[in-house]
Amino acid sequence: MRSPTAVASPSLDLLCVNTIRTLAIDAVQKANSGHPGMPMGAAAMAYTLWTRHLRFNPRNPDWVDRDRFVLSAGHGSMLLYALLFLTGYDLTLDDLKQFRQWGSKTPGHPERGHTSGVEVTTGPLGQGVGNAVGMAMAERILSARFNNADGSIVDHRTYVIASDGDMMEGVASEASSLAGHLQLGRLVVLYDDNLVSLDGPTSLSFTNEDVQKRYDAYGWHTQFVADGNDIDALDRAIVAAKADPRPSLIRVRTHIGYGAPHKQDTSAAHGEPLGADEARAAKLSYGWDPDAQFLVPDDALAHFRSAIERGAELESKWRAAFDAYQSKRPALAKQFLDEQAAKLAPGWADTLPVFKPEDGAVATRDASQKAINALAITVPALIGGAADLATSNKTSVKDCGDFEPTDYSGRNLRFGVREHAMGAALTGMAVHGGLRPYGGTFLIFSDYMRPTIRLAALQGANPIYVWTHDSIGLGEDGPTHQSIEQVASLRAIPNMTMMRPADANEAVICWRIAVEHKGGPVGMAFTRQKLPVYDAASVAGTARGGYTLAREGGGDLRVILIGTGSEVHVCMAARDLLQKDGIPTRVVSLPCWSIFDAQESAYRDDVLPPAVHARVAVEALSVFGWERYVGDRGAVIGMHRFGASAPAETLFKEFGFTPERVAERAKSLL
Repeated sequence: MRSPTAVASPSLDLLCVNTIRTLAIDAVQKANSGHPGMPMGAAAMAYTLWTRHLRFNPRNPDWVDRDRFVLSAGHGSMLLYALLFLTGYDLTLDDLKQFRQWGSKTPGHPERGHTSGVEVTTGPLGQGVGNAVGMAMAERILSARFNNADGSIVDHRTYVIASDGDMMEGVASEASSLAGHLQLGRLVVLYDDNLVSLDGPTSLSFTNEDVQKRYDAYGWHTQFVADGNDIDALDRAIVAAKADPRPSLIRVRTHIGYGAPHKQDTSAAHGEPLGADEARAAKLSYGWDPDAQFLVPDDALAHFRSAIERGAELESKWRAAFDAYQSKRPALAKQFLDEQAAKLAPGWADTLPVFKPEDGAVATRDASQKAINALAITVPALIGGAADLATSNKTSVKDCGDFEPTDYSGRNLRFGVREHAMGAALTGMAVHGGLRPYGGTFLIFSDYMRPTIRLAALQGANPIYVWTHDSIGLGEDGPTHQSIEQVASLRAIPNMTMMRPADANEAVICWRIAVEHKGGPVGMAFTRQKLPVYDAASVAGTARGGYTLAREGGGDLRVILIGTGSEVHVCMAARDLLQKDGIPTRVVSLPCWSIFDAQESAYRDDVLPPAVHARVAVEALSVFGWERYVGDRGAVIGMHRFGASAPAETLFKEFGFTPERVAERAKSLL
């Protein structure tokens, strides 16, 4: 479904481009903060894309078959804000005047959910490229699932404007390599090659590679536009990119701070206002009134605002096509709409596995795999894979094939050894809509994913992270692979839901929570080693983040043992020792701090009675943060150093994670 283009006269084109430039200059100048140079240099390429190619509807920013636009060079946010205002999104000229101010719709870097039309939160360089790869993957997945002889209801592209900094960051390289392998032909990256970064010319550090040849090697279609102000050349390049079945990189030679006589092509135009005199001089070079502030010529605004009518027409045509599709495929159309709305089918959780204690010990990673395969049947939007660790993470969906260029309908995503790219792509898939993506690796390698986890939490995106080998319990691989501080740091991220289940049935409940959760990412840490299984009814409190797994017996409560993950069974054995000595002891399983902390105070006080001060928390990870639950009169048995290479049972004994030590520590508090 091709977009009608808005082709203007050369003089009107230039007027529109200069409107973008001067709005960026004025907003940054008024805020006395920001990056004016990138919008000034990239204005022509952005204008060409937005007026001649990008399919969107400003009056319905969430139209499901719109093209996605990602400003990976998020420091140039005024470029995007100017375009959103000019084309008729819910952004006003006054909003531009409040750039970077408290409570404004125009923060320093684009934030999804905060500003209408912003597809994904960008700013940390390289991440937007990775997000865009995920969006392009999502489009291919959904088109394979829903397009057929009765209609193509998924038919859009993903466009990116990226900077030299994006090209330097490793996450963009990983993601671009993956995109080339997957032949994501509906992905187009415009590379704003202005030869300048914040510290100076890119020749300071970025000379020994040819980015275009690198992308050739990735299997991309590449082009070079020598003049970033040549709108017709830019238009031809985008047309050619859209016609090629490979992902496309268009390298565009631009001039940062274009038109500023003393700051063009220098880092002085990168991270600070031009200054009043330089701003006037730049405007004069455009033939602009040098004293005008936030000037939007009527002819330019009228041309930009034609996007409103054009967008309405595009969506209307799509809706007509969807109605025809729906009449022929009502069940499939309903499924499409339900999944776009993140609506789960009735009874979706009914087939989740239930484990019995008498069936023997089960590693929680194995329980997770059974949950994934059950959910794959009832939650078709669930799709995922691992960073070359599917056999260890147990993330594969059986008999459903791989997502590959030859078959985009496969359910298993093969990210390769690319944790950075996997994390960024999962976020892109999540914000795209219509999917519930998950990705797996060892918990220790969540460190590679940290930037994108934070960005997912910041913008309320909800990918699911499957992290296995969750502690020293993984054993012989040793301290390089044994997580110590990771869970504590993940719990510290605002809006992040981090869970560490104690047994197979808790693991299944964690998956149920993850699939239902909205408004932020969910991480689950699973064991490599087998753990005892508790009766399913006894662990139902997992849904509340923490609960009493074993109540005290034989008198008034004197000791509370609190554990997560594999250490809960150590607490249970320690409780038996304490009970034999006549000390009434309770065991609390606390798989998710954030969910437990969100419960009403009466429930939390029932689980952890404030009057009981003899509390011992047990976790084979960092002790950081546990003071909130044990108080200043309790104790924490945890890790204060890195692990070691040995069998898991040896490590637990040597590091003191034994029932005897836990019982002794509890007695010392009485």
